[in-house]
Amino acid sequence: MNLVIVESPSKAKTINKYLGRDYEVIASFGHVRDLPPKDGSVDPEQDFTMLWQVDAKAAKRLNDIAAAAKTAKKLILATDPDREGEAISWHVLEVLKNKKVLRDIPVERVVFNAITKTAVLDAMKHPRQIDAALVDSYLARRALDYLVGFNLSPVLWRKLPGARSAGRVQSVALRLVCDRELEIEQFVTQEYWTLLAHLKTKAGAPFVARLVGADGQKIGRLDIATADEAASLKTALENGQFSVVSVESRPAKRHPAPPFTTSTLQQEASRKLGFAPARTMQIAQKLYEGIDIDGDTVGLITYMRTDGVDVAPEAIAAARKVIGKEYGERYVPKVPRKYTVKAKNAQEAHEAIRPTDMSLLPPRIGRSLNHDEARLYELIWTRAVASQMESADLERTSVDISAVADKRKLDLRATGQVIRFDGFLKLYQEGRDDEEDDESSRLPPMAAGEPLTKDRIESSQHRTEPPPRFTEASLVKRMEELSIGRPSTYASTLAVLRERDYVKLEKKRLYPEDKGRVVTAFLESFFTRYVGYDFTAGLEEKLDHVSNHELDWKQVLRDFWADFSSAIDATKDLRTTQVLDSLNELLGPHIFPTKEDGSNPRACPSCGNGQLSLKLGKFGAFIGCSNYPECKFTRTLADTKAESLGDSDRPGVKVLGQDPETGDEITLRDGRFGTYVQQGEGEKPKRSSLPKTLNPSDLTLEQALALLSLPREVAVHPETKAPIVAGIGRYGPYVQHGKTYANIGKDEDILSIGGNRAIDLIVAKESGLSGRRFGAQASSASRELGDHPQGGAVVIKAGRFGPYVNWGKINATLPRESDPTTVTLDDAIALLAAKAQGGGGGGGGTQGRVLGQHPSGGDVVLREGRFGPYVSLGKINATLKNGVAADSITLEDAIQLIDAKGGVPTKKKTAAKAKPAKTTAKAAPKKAAAKKAATKAPARKAKRA
Repeated sequence: MNLVIVESPSKAKTINKYLGRDYEVIASFGHVRDLPPKDGSVDPEQDFTMLWQVDAKAAKRLNDIAAAAKTAKKLILATDPDREGEAISWHVLEVLKNKKVLRDIPVERVVFNAITKTAVLDAMKHPRQIDAALVDSYLARRALDYLVGFNLSPVLWRKLPGARSAGRVQSVALRLVCDRELEIEQFVTQEYWTLLAHLKTKAGAPFVARLVGADGQKIGRLDIATADEAASLKTALENGQFSVVSVESRPAKRHPAPPFTTSTLQQEASRKLGFAPARTMQIAQKLYEGIDIDGDTVGLITYMRTDGVDVAPEAIAAARKVIGKEYGERYVPKVPRKYTVKAKNAQEAHEAIRPTDMSLLPPRIGRSLNHDEARLYELIWTRAVASQMESADLERTSVDISAVADKRKLDLRATGQVIRFDGFLKLYQEGRDDEEDDESSRLPPMAAGEPLTKDRIESSQHRTEPPPRFTEASLVKRMEELSIGRPSTYASTLAVLRERDYVKLEKKRLYPEDKGRVVTAFLESFFTRYVGYDFTAGLEEKLDHVSNHELDWKQVLRDFWADFSSAIDATKDLRTTQVLDSLNELLGPHIFPTKEDGSNPRACPSCGNGQLSLKLGKFGAFIGCSNYPECKFTRTLADTKAESLGDSDRPGVKVLGQDPETGDEITLRDGRFGTYVQQGEGEKPKRSSLPKTLNPSDLTLEQALALLSLPREVAVHPETKAPIVAGIGRYGPYVQHGKTYANIGKDEDILSIGGNRAIDLIVAKESGLSGRRFGAQASSASRELGDHPQGGAVVIKAGRFGPYVNWGKINATLPRESDPTTVTLDDAIALLAAKAQGGGGGGGGTQGRVLGQHPSGGDVVLREGRFGPYVSLGKINATLKNGVAADSITLEDAIQLIDAKGGVPTKKKTAAKAKPAKTTAKAAPKKAAAKKAATKAPARKAKRA
């Protein structure tokens, strides 16, 4: 038996079909080892010795692989054909060597550029050894990321509370977003005017011409700067006599774009389908590993992590055949198109992303794919086929026009474009992030000297706009242009920035958060070199040289560490004032924007003579006054217009009225953590923050007084007779009974919450309904709702994974958004009915959607849980990853998740069947003894009678 190691179980299942009985294919489920997250995992003092730790989830899989390797005739490592895939093969081999299970069996490395029978069988005929240079490149990259993270993060923790390192590549990507935001903030809008003449030819055909010159001087886009200039030119045009000076038509060709690389696929999928890069790669991985089509698992696209644009000759021939059949021979170029790039690394040796079978038209296989898979496959198919189609033939026409008015001569120009032959445009047109003006309108026939008739003159005012914020697509494109990162890192880079709240995505645009801007400013001030675009690109180039056998990986680490460790040491004596001065200077345009009246933007709006500056506190950065503690004015970084609250005499303060009992002034103020109300002045005035249910602009004096009166008694506990109070704390509005606190709902008003609701919340918290509890109390009945129509009590219980309703043997978990204190008997009966209808007998029912059978037996079910959707097999539950839609999960996806959680792989089923053979001998005596006892039983009964 030959043992083949791949990465995913779905790929293992497909490849096993192709290879037959002489092969056993096992999945590693990705990486099996990593550097433990602790100091010392990479030791620069020991020439960058790296300590590896087997992942806890991978230990069992590695044991299975080791057991299979003991009896294997050959070990074939067939992980993905890129740097990460090479590293996984190397890790698996190292673990097997350490376990000493390989003996003298041969070890081979094969790569599958596509998961089809032809590609797999062909790859098995061309084995090689593990590429040591690719592994070295992986080791260098992993060590660099570790050294930056574990040495830079402590500096950020000490100097910038609440901050974390964004990572070596992520920090540079974050800087791109922050620099673009700074450009936008510093951008000065400029007014300009355009003049258009709506004209007609001698034959009466209309068209539009733009003013481009006056009195012998050219007029550029921004040259008409005032309304007076525009009015003067418009008057001249109104009185002008128009005629054609010249007509120039020239042919042009537009060529198709090459097939997709990883970067261009992510960009186009973002523009045209709205997919985040991570989502694009997730779907592409499924298409590569294989989709079940008419009972046969077929890999639909080639490997999706590549920088190459080349395509195999047989694929080109297949594409040309499809073009001729579907669109006609006119659309097939005479010579096949050949796309190449100047290779920088081994990853560019791969093919571009293309369909494995060009004849699989999107409509033909659409029924076998879910919605998102079908859309991405269609995008890949159209781009690949269009790349081999004929170029589009265009005709670009430019008409120069003269307008004579009194002594003034004005020049105008009309442009147009006509598509004579659409070529590849019939199938595909590349998208853009920001559409530009495309004057593709067709111009009517005209001749030099022909007089023209004026219809009307149009004068329009415009203002220049700042550069647009990055989309995920345009940021990937910019990173690729700067050689920052590599195809396999783009998706994870953007995901990390969003997960750590350094950027946010609104209307498909990336906005830097204040935390991200502070971190970027700090790194630019004290680690300038390491967030530099050129330095990062240069380091990537060195890693490429390592992967091409041109550079020693440890020498790259030595050169990097020598300078980086010195930069880290230089920050040890860094004082807080130095940090604040640098941040104030770099972030000045953001946190202290220029005022329209020209006054000092850093002047304190409260005391008047203090200077505002950035401060660092326990919970992060904020803006405060230099006269603290005499002046306690503060605001958040994002609130650059805090002085808009209130009048000109007391910026940041809005007077609501006076307390009728004490006469103290009640004010609404902007603070470091948001808006709050305050009673009076003095050293420790009474304050209360505003709950999210109240809008500061609509706050009344009565509401402010009610907030200041908190905490207030709202009820008496039914058992202890102690008061239950309502208030606002550090974590929001709450109700309290003794030492028990219960948060109220996000849509509930702390000022109007009633006694019954408060009692329900406290009782639920004390009984465990609103929190996770363990032990005997978790299974006790917490609240009885009433009797079921079929008999028996229906109760709510507190379970280990949250509250649930119980009736007899049926348990139904409450949805995550449900409030256990307000669930009615009808709600509970509906949940129990849904659970019982899900399938299964005995009241145990399967709640959810059955996806199919696991290879080892049992239903695989998709369920909605308290903490989101998950798939289950028996007692094994696997939560879906963030961003994965429940309706897009297939049976293969679910099996992969379950097996990763410890599900029984298919191969164990055979082992389980073999066990009875060993126990047959033992079972025989037991059967004989049972038979003997059965014959003696009647005799004993007769004797007793």
